[in-house]
Amino acid sequence: MQTLQKMLCLLLVSAIAISVGKPSQKTDLYITQGRTDKTANNEIILAGPGSSVTFSFKGSKCTLNLKSLNNYNQYDYVAVEVDGKYTGKQKVSPTTESIFINEQDNRTHKVTIYKATEAGNGSIVFLGADGDIVKTKKEKEKKKIEFIGDSITCGMGAETEEIPCGKGEWFDQHNAYFAYGPVTARAINADFVLSSVSGIGIYRNWNDEHQKEKIMPDVYENIYLNNSDRTMVYQFGFNPDITCIALGTNDFSEGDGKKERLPFSEDKYVASYVNFIKTVYSHAPNTQIVLLTSPMVKGEKAEIFLRCLKRVQAEYKDDKKHKPVQVFEFDDVTPHGCGYHPDVKDHQKMSNQLTPFLKSLLNE
Repeated sequence: MQTLQKMLCLLLVSAIAISVGKPSQKTDLYITQGRTDKTANNEIILAGPGSSVTFSFKGSKCTLNLKSLNNYNQYDYVAVEVDGKYTGKQKVSPTTESIFINEQDNRTHKVTIYKATEAGNGSIVFLGADGDIVKTKKEKEKKKIEFIGDSITCGMGAETEEIPCGKGEWFDQHNAYFAYGPVTARAINADFVLSSVSGIGIYRNWNDEHQKEKIMPDVYENIYLNNSDRTMVYQFGFNPDITCIALGTNDFSEGDGKKERLPFSEDKYVASYVNFIKTVYSHAPNTQIVLLTSPMVKGEKAEIFLRCLKRVQAEYKDDKKHKPVQVFEFDDVTPHGCGYHPDVKDHQKMSNQLTPFLKSLLNE
C-alpha cells in the first residue's frame, strides 16, 4: 500500500491519470462540472476548487467512495449537497474514504459532491457510489458563469467555526462551496466553474515578481492550474454566458515584507490583463467579461485598481466581435476570515452586491 501511494503521488505530479480503485457504478450515471479529469479507468478526478460530480440514487441510503491524491500525502475536503441542501464538509484521506448518505424516505435523491479545497492541495478521486444509482432527471439548461481569481475566489480561510484560524492545517478553513462565486451562481440558479489559485495574480503573485512562480495567464489552460504543461490542456467546453475575472489583490500586495517587492506597475498589470482576456475569448468567444475589483484592496490602492480595470476596459471599447467588457466595483468588506480573507458571511455580502449586477446582464 505504501508503494502504491508513492506511485500515485508521483503520477499526479507528472499529470498522468491512472486507476486508483475499481469503479463501483457505471460512469455514465455521473455528471461532472468544473475542472475535472478522469483516470485511465474513467474514475472522476476533481481537480479545481468547486469542481463537482452529481448523481442520483433511489432509496434511503448511499455510500460515496473517494480518495485524496494530496500533493503532501495529507487530506482534502469535499462539500456534500443532497437534494439541493448543504449537508456539511467531509474530510477525504489518501486511503479510500467512505461517506454515508442516510435519508428518511425511499424516494430518488440527488447528490452533488464539490471539491472544497483548491487545486494546489492535490486532487480528489471519486471512485463511484454504492447504492441504487439511477439516472439524474434532466433539468432545464441553466445559465453559466466562470469565476477566475485568487484565494478569495477559492474560499480560502472562509470557514472558521469548527477549526479557528491558526489551528490545524492552512487549508482546514477552505470551503469553495461558500465562496462568493458559487453563492452567486446558486442565487441566480446558474452552473459555475472556478478557475482560481491562492496567491496568484495577473502579472505577479503575492510574494513573487513572476520569477519563480506561474501567474494566472501561465496556468489557466492547464486542468490542474499548476503549470504550463501542454499535455494536460483543459478542454474548454463550458462556454460561460459570463466570465468574472477577479485578479489584482495579489498584484497589489506588499508580499511578506522580507522578499524584495518592486513598486506596482500599472502598465504591466494592464498589458497582462489585456492579453489574458484574449486567451479567455479564444475559448469562450460569446462570453460577457466582467472585471471585478477587490473589497480587500482599500484606499489609494483601490483607486489605482479601479483605474487599471477601466484602462483594460477601454482597450476593448472598439471591439465589435465581443460583448462590451464590464467593470464591477465592490463596496468595502471588512474580512473576518483567516489571513485577511473573507469568511462565509463576508462572501455572502460580496454575493449580495454582485448578484443583482449579473442578473441584469443575464436579463434574469
